Amino acid sequence: MQGEYLIFNIIVLSGPLFFGIMRRFYFINRWPYALFSIVIAATPFIIWDILVTGRHWFFNESYVLDLRLGSLPLEEWLFFFTVPFACLFSWEMIIRYLPGGKTRSGKGLRYLIFILPAAGLTFFYMGKEYTGMVMLFLAMVLYLDRVLETDLVYQKHFYWYILISSVFTFIFNGYLTARPVVLYEEAYQLGWRIITIPVEDFGYGFALIFLCTVIYEALKKKYILR
Repeated sequence: MQGEYLIFNIIVLSGPLFFGIMRRFYFINRWPYALFSIVIAATPFIIWDILVTGRHWFFNESYVLDLRLGSLPLEEWLFFFTVPFACLFSWEMIIRYLPGGKTRSGKGLRYLIFILPAAGLTFFYMGKEYTGMVMLFLAMVLYLDRVLETDLVYQKHFYWYILISSVFTFIFNGYLTARPVVLYEEAYQLGWRIITIPVEDFGYGFALIFLCTVIYEALKKKYILR
C-alpha cells in the first residue's frame, strides 16, 4: 500500500525514541550531537541519491506517497534520518553494555584506504558505478576516521557495531528489497545478492552509518561528552 515506506521509517525510529527516554537506555542528552552528525553525514549521500535515482535505482510507486522533494520520495529523505539515528542509539548501547577495549584488527581495515580508491575507480569506469561509488565512499570514511583521530577501527565495540548493523540490514533492507520498495538497475552493480539485497547496499549503508558515527564520536571528543 502507499505509505508503507513511511510506516517502515516510523518503526525504525520508534525503538530508539521509546527506549531512549528510559533511565537504563537514556539517549536524549545525546540527541543534539546525533542530529548534527546525521545532517552532516547524510548530505553527500542525499546528493548521491538524487543524482542516481531513476538510473541506478527506482522507487516502487505502490509503496511510497506522491510527495517528493527533488527526485526523492519524502520517505527516502526520512530514511537518512531514521536509520542513522537508530544506529547511533545502538552504538551508545554497545559502548555501555558490551565488552570493549582495543584491537589490532584495525590495521587491516586501514590498508583499505589505499586499495579501495583504485578499485572503486576501476569499477566505476567499467560501468559498475554503484559498486565503484560504494568503494570510494568507504575509503573516504576510513580516511576521516584516521584524520579526526576517532580510530573506531581500533575499538572492539566497532566490530560489535558492524555485526549488529549487519543483522539490522538483513531485516530492514531485506524488507525494502523483497517487497520491493526499491528496484535496481543491475547494469550499474555486480549483480550479486544476499537473498534479495545487493551486496553494494551493505557497503552503502555501512558507509553512511560509519560516517555518522565518526562525526558523532569526534563531537563527543571535542565537547568531552562521556
